[in-house]
Amino acid sequence: MYKNISVFVILFALATSSCKNSGTSGSAKEVIPVIILEPTDVDIPQNYVADIHAVHFVEMKPKIEGFLEAIYVDEGKKVRKGETIFRLKSLEHNEDLRENEAAHKQAIAKLKMAQYEVDRISSLVEKNIISQLRLEQALAEKEVAEHEVKQAEARVQRSNAVLAYTDISAPFDGTVSRMMYKTGSLVTPNDLLTNISDVSEMFAYFKLSEQDYLQFIKSDHSTLSDSVHLILPDGSFYAHKGKIETAGSDFDRGTGSIAFRARFPNPDGLLKHGISGKVQLTDKMTQVLMVPQKATFEILDFIYVYLVNNEGIIQARSFQPLCRLNNFYVTQDLNAGSAIVYEGMQLVKDGMSIQCDTVRIDNGQSKIKN
Repeated sequence: MYKNISVFVILFALATSSCKNSGTSGSAKEVIPVIILEPTDVDIPQNYVADIHAVHFVEMKPKIEGFLEAIYVDEGKKVRKGETIFRLKSLEHNEDLRENEAAHKQAIAKLKMAQYEVDRISSLVEKNIISQLRLEQALAEKEVAEHEVKQAEARVQRSNAVLAYTDISAPFDGTVSRMMYKTGSLVTPNDLLTNISDVSEMFAYFKLSEQDYLQFIKSDHSTLSDSVHLILPDGSFYAHKGKIETAGSDFDRGTGSIAFRARFPNPDGLLKHGISGKVQLTDKMTQVLMVPQKATFEILDFIYVYLVNNEGIIQARSFQPLCRLNNFYVTQDLNAGSAIVYEGMQLVKDGMSIQCDTVRIDNGQSKIKN
């Protein structure tokens, strides 16, 4: 069976009658529409799955353990930088502060006593009542007291800082997400309270294969960046264009791809953190041939056209498409200026002589007669 098919494929090859507008000797020839393949420049869109994130996005977690005393902002509301969102109640940390403040006062009192002792001993040394050694001992005791005061001050400052953590504020202007805990809940530093995001601008992270990456590098970056579009989950195009800002430093060995990041404006707030989409880049191809799909046929996964030579004889020829664009194959595997059968594929066969009716196609969509 395969031998028969192979013989059939091999027999695809020869040529027939002159491309004239009238019949010739003998029997009348079939009048078949043909087109001339002319080189052109085309923009080929390439789509890449993208993860979309807010430019500013943080998870809000408490720094200390405590009971959630108050929630000042509702879910989905906008907040300003520094605005308090949560307040924790922690009796333990309040007690620590009072204890450290008391220790600080005690250290100050001890320092005063040490200073008084130094002054008293200094006067006695001047009168030669006691030795200089006793004064040096008093000075050392005063120095110890000074260090104890500094340590007590540090503990008070640390306690105040910990208590400041009971108020949890917005780090930037943004929108609050879902509240994960209700008032009265006991929370720890590992607990996620909510997320806050600034969606005025969005990042789209996507990956290019090695081949696509090389095409990108060889292209005009400014032109390519200006043509970055975003396709939304419903298939529609996002109204604002984006620009590629940065690329990864190396390829992922597992996937053979490299990460890119594009930035998109989001003035209307349509995009949300975590939404899916596709980034569309435009790859400019020069001097390629556009072959209508209706002028092709397939055998054993190979794509063929009927070429027409100067004598009007047709010959089946396979070609390798670079990609598809609308209803066309884009290729460089055929010769510019070649004539191919456009319609009536069921009326012709390899080696047949036909009368050509040359037509043109407008923007690759409709047929216009010369």
